[in-house]
Amino acid sequence: MNLHQLLLARAENDQPIHVALIGAGKFGSMFLAQARHTPGIHILGIADLSVDRARAAMRATGWPEEQTSATSPAKALATGATFLTDDAGLLINAGGLEVIIEATGDPEAGIRHALAAIDRGRHIIMVNVEADVLAGPLLADKARQAGIVYSMAYGDQPALICEQVDWARTAGFEVVAAGKGTLYMPEFHALTPETVWGHYGISPERAKESGLNPKMFNSFLDGTKSGIEMAAVANATGLTPAPGGLTFPPCPADELAATLIPEVDGGTLHHKGQVEVISSRGRDGKDLIGDLRWGVYVTFEAPSDYVERCFADYGLITDASGRYSALWRPYHLIGLELGISVAKAAIKNEATGTARDFIADVVATAKRDLAAGEILDGEGGYTVWGRLMVAGDSLTIGAVPIGLAHGLTLKTSVKKGAVVQWSDVDDVTDSMAGNSVAFAVRREMEMAMAPIASHPGQTQTAS
Repeated sequence: MNLHQLLLARAENDQPIHVALIGAGKFGSMFLAQARHTPGIHILGIADLSVDRARAAMRATGWPEEQTSATSPAKALATGATFLTDDAGLLINAGGLEVIIEATGDPEAGIRHALAAIDRGRHIIMVNVEADVLAGPLLADKARQAGIVYSMAYGDQPALICEQVDWARTAGFEVVAAGKGTLYMPEFHALTPETVWGHYGISPERAKESGLNPKMFNSFLDGTKSGIEMAAVANATGLTPAPGGLTFPPCPADELAATLIPEVDGGTLHHKGQVEVISSRGRDGKDLIGDLRWGVYVTFEAPSDYVERCFADYGLITDASGRYSALWRPYHLIGLELGISVAKAAIKNEATGTARDFIADVVATAKRDLAAGEILDGEGGYTVWGRLMVAGDSLTIGAVPIGLAHGLTLKTSVKKGAVVQWSDVDDVTDSMAGNSVAFAVRREMEMAMAPIASHPGQTQTAS
């Protein structure tokens, strides 16, 4: 790995990578904290709906006040300072810009920004997994046609999982399963922004004082974020979900090789080549010792008796047969690692994971019995959570993607646990097509890219 040396060369030649950050929230701030210590990277500008928030993010992550002195993108390019604005389009069109980091977390905004970046020939680091799952395969295809990189964000779990899958395949192993850890209990699917804080050990008052977003934090516990991240992994690697979606089996790290293998071999998987999230807590409510709550993993199979013996010779943890083993990483550093994606895209023209095919989807699922006339409030809200589903099945039943399940009015009642379908909501085709770029691009993807993995069990070969 020689990225650091290549970055040093860019710095020494006074040719740093000029980067624009869109969204100065937690992920973006974590990137800023490390970017100031990384040679060869220049934060040309930050766009946020609140310029004061962007300035506060710079201040909180140790940047000197004079760094935000640039009064235009051109001045920032000439002086090495940073331009702050609430106009993302102004930054995307700035001269000299190479890489855009989309970190808003809003699928509508993310897709708009990605299309603008593709039009201007800017590499895109899509921190916004919500946008990626809603229409990433099409956006990535458009980016490839434009000769630019559309990349997952290194440091976020999907990119790290893709790296592990690529490692295993490049070494000649069949990937049996890949995924991440999380804290999960079945009742979490019903959590709301009002009830979530107790599970984090934070009072609602403290959360408000700290500026924490209850819907965002709720999406991590109610299962939505896990579904979104595993859909992104599936679309990038060709691994497929189980027919019923994620099952969240409780599993400590040292039992991965015995648990994340097919049921027929004593494990929990529906099939080989599956994405799955493991829980750090047992169904009895007790936290596991040696859990993988913050980490990622891959399980793989020995292709021969010789390799199986090698597993034993070198102390790999395996299942009882000795055929299956696992590799895991206990932590992910989120935005602190994002510079790797920036350097890979700008210097090597490579992505740290990218959508390839429309394999998996995440669909709105009722958190409780919903009545006709209620309005859906989207990811992390009071009405629906996001369930992972095979893309072909999602389109067949006309499921509403979680990324579009906001502001829709139900015309029929929907039972708790049922998937919300387009037939359940008021006809919004004309209005959304005219007002929502995300809706239009999603429909374009559905028309242009037939789902590939309608029948889980057949491992795809995309990488």
